[in-house]
Amino acid sequence: MIVATSAGPHLFWITSRAAGTAALLLSSAAVCAGLLMGGRFVKRRGYDLRVTHEALSLATMAAIVVHALSLIGDHFLHPSLLDVTVPFVSGYKTFWTSMGIVAGWSLIALGLSYYVRDKIGSQRWRKFHRFTALAWILGLAHSLGEGTDAGTEWFLAMTAIAVLPPLILLLVETLAGPRAQRAGAPAA
Repeated sequence: MIVATSAGPHLFWITSRAAGTAALLLSSAAVCAGLLMGGRFVKRRGYDLRVTHEALSLATMAAIVVHALSLIGDHFLHPSLLDVTVPFVSGYKTFWTSMGIVAGWSLIALGLSYYVRDKIGSQRWRKFHRFTALAWILGLAHSLGEGTDAGTEWFLAMTAIAVLPPLILLLVETLAGPRAQRAGAPAA
């Protein structure tokens, strides 16, 4: 606690802001890598994005945890562990906070699902993992709806730079339809 008071009364809030921003950037890069891997954008030859995708996903999860837990030490909000981990418990911007909590838990569950895909089956895992884009979009909405820096030019510019590539890839992937149709095979 000596470090927190000597660094200033806003250390936990600043840490949470930084971790939230890092989570947004890392999750955007992870979604981008995942879409490049899963779609027809990158051929299987050459650089394997799996290690990069996994590292970005794990770093995103760590940033989400730091983002939530550092708020507990914030002297302005005084949130409890339940306030930062359970949707609709916090009285502070309940909708946006809850959206962030749902996004955070979803990204963590979807990221960790990779390690149990052999148990649940690859096909079921792929279907489950497609919800990552929705969880990422919820996290983006949380940062734009509640984030302290959401209205600032630097944050909006950084967010646009970070989210446009995965949004474009997601749009192309969605508009292209199922892989079987893209390959010319009849739709099932």
